[in-house]
Amino acid sequence: MLRNILFWILAVIITVAALGYQRKTGPTYPADGSFALGGKTYEYSLTRSHDIGDAPVELVIPDPNVRGALVFKRFKVSEAWTEIPMQRQGDRLTAALPHQPPAGKLEYFLRLSQGEETITVPSNEDIVIRFKGHVPVWILAPHILLITLAMLLSTRAGLEALPSTGKPRLYAYWAAGLLFVAGMIFGPLVQRFAFGALWTGIPFGWDLTDNKTLIAMIGWAVAVWALSKGRRARAWVIMAAFLLLLVFSIPHSMAGSELNYETGRIGAAGVGR
Repeated sequence: MLRNILFWILAVIITVAALGYQRKTGPTYPADGSFALGGKTYEYSLTRSHDIGDAPVELVIPDPNVRGALVFKRFKVSEAWTEIPMQRQGDRLTAALPHQPPAGKLEYFLRLSQGEETITVPSNEDIVIRFKGHVPVWILAPHILLITLAMLLSTRAGLEALPSTGKPRLYAYWAAGLLFVAGMIFGPLVQRFAFGALWTGIPFGWDLTDNKTLIAMIGWAVAVWALSKGRRARAWVIMAAFLLLLVFSIPHSMAGSELNYETGRIGAAGVGR
């Protein structure tokens, strides 16, 4: 009983940590930072993912003497930068990036000035934002819930398989089943609504989100096959659990769907963008 409680606690901690790391390091998480202007320090949080419509961009800068401009262009397209002035609304400077087709991307930065001082935010690189279609909650919610449960039960199965007296079979079957429903059924539906394609992984493309789901599914399919044959499958269960944690610790949406503006086709993005 004590071991069972301990393994569940460890499984929850590992799963939450992996999900938190994935979200925090992913290319859709807002770009946060700070900058100095006019002897004052300000913080910013700039969006890197947006659904339908123009994407609002804003900074909290109470000083009315600070002016700003939003500078942007289409990602990986040789074209001139577009600059639009930011409007002041109380203590905020606001502007909006124009809506793009699903998987379309813009790169942008802010140009701020006060008196003779002018800076860019961020100072070291442009922000890349990806647009996507609206995913209905009846698809997105089960996908997130089931993939979280799959990770939890996968981790629990791996821990259960560590001692020679462990019995990981039931946990393994549940983990594989939930992963299949979440990743291979609801996952493509999310992809379809967000980017207009059910599957952009192997053999049709190199979308990392789809491919890492496929790799994890293959790992668990092998583990379940070994268990069904009555073989000593503890090692396979451990490897499948570790593989799932490994691939799902890759930041979400990294090397995900990206619109090629020249061809009009959606493919996999470069890693990090």
